[in-house]
Amino acid sequence: MINVTKSYLPPLELYNSYLQKIWESGWLTNHGPFVLELENKLKEYFGVKHLFFLNNGTVALQIAIKSMDLKGEIITTPFSYVATTSSIVWEGCTPVFVDIDAQTLMIDPSKIEEKITDQTSAILATHVYGMPCDVEAIDAIAKKHKLKVIYDAAHAFGSVYNGNQLASYGDVSTLSFHATKLFHTVEGGAILTNDDALAHKIGYMRNFGHNGQEGFWGLGINGKTSEFYAAMGLCIFPDMPQVIEQRKIISQRYDEQFGDNKLVRLCGNKHNFEFNYAYYPVLFPSEVDLLQATKALNEADIFPRRYFYPSLNKLNYVDNTEMPVAEDVARRVLCLPLYFELALSVATTISEIINGIFEKNKKAIV
Repeated sequence: MINVTKSYLPPLELYNSYLQKIWESGWLTNHGPFVLELENKLKEYFGVKHLFFLNNGTVALQIAIKSMDLKGEIITTPFSYVATTSSIVWEGCTPVFVDIDAQTLMIDPSKIEEKITDQTSAILATHVYGMPCDVEAIDAIAKKHKLKVIYDAAHAFGSVYNGNQLASYGDVSTLSFHATKLFHTVEGGAILTNDDALAHKIGYMRNFGHNGQEGFWGLGINGKTSEFYAAMGLCIFPDMPQVIEQRKIISQRYDEQFGDNKLVRLCGNKHNFEFNYAYYPVLFPSEVDLLQATKALNEADIFPRRYFYPSLNKLNYVDNTEMPVAEDVARRVLCLPLYFELALSVATTISEIINGIFEKNKKAIV
């Protein structure tokens, strides 16, 4: 069975060496030495002043919203994972959707200002598939209207824009380290910021609001994570350049095999941008083509994913405002299998099955 992704795992003996140290120390959670070590390594890697390793990326989004005291409306994208929208609603704010750009699949900056009202407090945008939002345009709009900017950078580990890690942009960026992500800690996430005052709030909010053992700064939640998860991150972090390079090679094999067929490939080409090859998304000419290809792949025990589907404006707990571009893209986009251990021959087989669908449809038309 070939799934859309497979978690990269370190040599078992390496992970066991970390487990041995956990057993010896007896320190399992509550900001242990491995958690602090991973935070410091990642903070240096991303080039930010503050990084908080949390138990998942959704809590990261929720704490980010709470730490900024955001109220009212938050402008966001309908083309992302559900957590981007659900976190806004969970924190008592109202998501206001802005349609995406048909070429980049990111929130369309040219449509943001028309959605800003006196109730707008922030913009929450997603770097989809590890590719960059128009951070310059969003920053300019935010400054003009005195809004906060949060980037859902769950896909952005290792993507570099203008010489900076993509996840370093915004007032806050959040990461997911879920097992399906490029870099993972089995479960986990992070908040990144360069704002000292905000970092102070995030620091106590992720730990029940504690100020020492018997005092409390204010309202908090349990956002902590364990030494076991940090150990996984420490094991695989040094391997990330090799992992990204191998995913690039597999992506190039897909590109070669698809040639000039009708698929639109979203390969992250942008000036001053280094792609992390977190996903290999393709846009089919129609949903019918996508469903035909998915059926043929499934019959060969290959399981891509409609990532993201449906468009988030269709959720039953939000205002169902029409988002024609996002809805169209959501119907036609499919992420093909891409992971470190995927054989090039399998990528070739997947390509051949999809190309075969196009050839079959072409002959049927003739």
